[in-house]
Amino acid sequence: MIIPIRCFTCGKVVAHLWNDYLALLEKQELTTGQALDKLKLDRYCCRRMILTHVDLIDKLLNYNIYKTTV
Repeated sequence: MIIPIRCFTCGKVVAHLWNDYLALLEKQELTTGQALDKLKLDRYCCRRMILTHVDLIDKLLNYNIYKTTV
């Protein structure tokens, strides 16, 4: 779905780091741990928010029930 704005545990804002995280993994070919360290995500609760996020919004948009077909 959509990345949560804040960490559920500590309340730190983490959503703005999602695109940077993906860019670090793709372009600089870092491991997940190295990318999270570079983004300065030190707390394991915040790291969990980024690591366990599954981006499903593009798949869900295919099932628009209000879309009319002619």
